[in-house]
Amino acid sequence: MEAFHISLIIMIFVLLCAALFYMQKKFVSFSKRVMLALVVGIVYGLAIQFIYGQTSFIISESAEWINIVGNGFISLLRMLVIPLVFFAILSAFTKSKLANDFGKIGGLVIGMLAGTVAIAAAVGIFSAGLFGLEGMEITQGEAESVAIESHGQKLDDLNAMSVPEKVVSMLPMNIFYDLTEARSTSVISVVIFASILGMAFMGVKRKEPKQAEMFASIVEAIFTVVMRVVTLVLRLTPYGILALMTNKAATSDLVAFWNLGKFILASYFAIAVMFLIHLLLIRLVGLNPLTYIKKIMPVLVFAFSSRSSAGTLPINVSTQKKSLGVSEGIADISGAFGITIGQNGCAGIYPAMLAIMVAPTVGIDPFTPSFILMLLVTVVIGSFGIAGVGGGATFAGLIVLSTMNLPVAIVGLLISIEPLIDMARTALNVSGTMTTGVITSKITKQLDEEVYNSKEEKAVPEVI
Repeated sequence: MEAFHISLIIMIFVLLCAALFYMQKKFVSFSKRVMLALVVGIVYGLAIQFIYGQTSFIISESAEWINIVGNGFISLLRMLVIPLVFFAILSAFTKSKLANDFGKIGGLVIGMLAGTVAIAAAVGIFSAGLFGLEGMEITQGEAESVAIESHGQKLDDLNAMSVPEKVVSMLPMNIFYDLTEARSTSVISVVIFASILGMAFMGVKRKEPKQAEMFASIVEAIFTVVMRVVTLVLRLTPYGILALMTNKAATSDLVAFWNLGKFILASYFAIAVMFLIHLLLIRLVGLNPLTYIKKIMPVLVFAFSSRSSAGTLPINVSTQKKSLGVSEGIADISGAFGITIGQNGCAGIYPAMLAIMVAPTVGIDPFTPSFILMLLVTVVIGSFGIAGVGGGATFAGLIVLSTMNLPVAIVGLLISIEPLIDMARTALNVSGTMTTGVITSKITKQLDEEVYNSKEEKAVPEVI
């Protein structure tokens, strides 16, 4: 009988996928299909949990099969991150999109990302105080105990490194090793290596133009193929999101969400405030924030569903170029840098809130100016090298808490509600990256405002 119910759940999921495919054939817009997949996935998942119960064998077995689509989609997205980051940055140099302005543009992008993560941390501190989270006690259950134990090795590795050693770990040591994403700082190492290679190309271009032209042709050819792969993978987005949201809604511990409701509310409040700050920044440079919201919404839905800033990189960069009028070089740089530096939600708000919560447990008043200043500096420094993939917020929390000699067990204690908060945090991370691209492009006078103000939406390649 269990086999029948499992087959029924999977069959209904397949029919929902078929409906999405039919909508694609009828040229229903990409953003509408993604939004529908998000809503239907949540409703279907909650219905399954209501009927069978969160811990039932039927749900766990069905989830494994549905995960072939969901986790498979995430794996394909992660597959694209390193080649896309590497060739996007290199192509920006070979096409002379950055010319001699790389230092200025790179500095502006990094400055914006670091500045917004500092603001995000301040918002997190304010929200924790507003909701009275300091010293909040959290019950440790079986799942939490396992999570704390699993983070033990990460913590040991962090404690064994000084702050200067952590900075050095971001530099490329063996680029082939980093291309496999073997280290937690591999992505930023690849970004740095691609930038060094690009600057070397500019030197060769001045002295040996023929060799440089040949190299540029090779890079452009490979980048074109990589972007075609991006297009193919993005076509799977509605199906991947449907699977991810179905499983998340079916297997999430709703009781834990209810018990930790105050922390969830404080987190979402901080995320909403920071998003409004992004819109304010857009307005301060003379652009319409409502236009910005409308054009980035499909990207935010994608980020919310996938919980991966890195996985959202292709659609992020594409939207910046095609819908927001950001120049190609700046879109590539802000997108690539944004998945390893200054993630507003995961590396800003989250670790700041954790520090405020645990400080009273060791006799520290978290709202003294000296503590807040130290926390802000630690958060900004710790945000460099945080990979934009699942678990990035956990790693950021471990870095900040261990650097400030605060208890780290709270990272594991919040594991049961991580998925719910992480979805919104990821969307905020991506918004911060896109805000950085738009503002940098506007400041350097490279923003195509006609494209920005147009009503046409091109969030992903037209073939989708």
